[in-house]
Amino acid sequence: MDLNLDFSTEVERYDVIIIGGGPAGASAAIYTARADLKTLIIDKGLTAGALGITSKISNYPGIPGPVSGAELVAAMRQQAESFDAKFITDKVVGVDLKSDPKSVITGIGSFAARAIILATGSMGRINATPGEDKFLGRGVSYCATCDGAFFRDQSVAVIGNNDEALEETLFLTKYADSIQLIVPTPELKASQMLVAEVENHPKVRIKLGTRLKEIMGNGKVDGIRIHPRGDKEQTLDVTGVFMYLQGNQPITDYLMGQLETTGDGCLAVDQEMQTSIPGVFAVGDLLCTHLKQAVIAAADGVIAAVAVDKYIHGRKKLQTDWK
Repeated sequence: MDLNLDFSTEVERYDVIIIGGGPAGASAAIYTARADLKTLIIDKGLTAGALGITSKISNYPGIPGPVSGAELVAAMRQQAESFDAKFITDKVVGVDLKSDPKSVITGIGSFAARAIILATGSMGRINATPGEDKFLGRGVSYCATCDGAFFRDQSVAVIGNNDEALEETLFLTKYADSIQLIVPTPELKASQMLVAEVENHPKVRIKLGTRLKEIMGNGKVDGIRIHPRGDKEQTLDVTGVFMYLQGNQPITDYLMGQLETTGDGCLAVDQEMQTSIPGVFAVGDLLCTHLKQAVIAAADGVIAAVAVDKYIHGRKKLQTDWK
């Protein structure tokens, strides 16, 4: 795969890029950054992952609790940042895992690294909304940062209820004339600062407890059919639909088939969390080999981080940090 990147001028270089900032990714970042590896973490937001939307946690070792998942992830990130790890909020839209250095494309730029840790979790979807696949690229998008400018002065809809959905909604306000935020749950499950900003924006109309039933159009999107809880179905005229719904499948779409997956959509790794491509590691809920618990995902991240240090420095054995 060739992403046609000019590494000499436009691409930011790192020792390791971690895609996903949940417990696995943040724990990996603590260890890689503390090992003096230049570390970048690309994440879609505090509430984009399974832990981030968990309301109460009381069984994480060393944390008496109860704390929210977002609070726990935020504490992990602060610790990683104390060792100079860099976090950015963005969506990965493409990777080249076999290039040297390995490359990552996001909505805002291009990055390169000697090693990559994949920690995107398992909130992916397999069941599309009627019309979603049909109009993908013709009004349906998964990245407002990438495609928002195509909808200047138009009416669009954003479907979702987490940090990512709200961040993208606010981004769209720079271009769209009006935005319908369709929230399937009775309340927004995002950081309070984002919620307040979206609620007070004059271009945004929020519809809580509302299901997206269908994306409609003739060649391209021209409307959506929705069903507010306790009310009749409605049709809204929009030309763009930005999807940020969550499921329970490993998120691997951005890999573009570069790594083999199991029948369950998971990634295969060795005992050091390395995939079939040297220098590419996968952790947490991208694997189907263990319980889906935050502490186990964090442990995966640590194993991968130590293995990355070994890989970059050409060591034959893992080097334990007892400092």
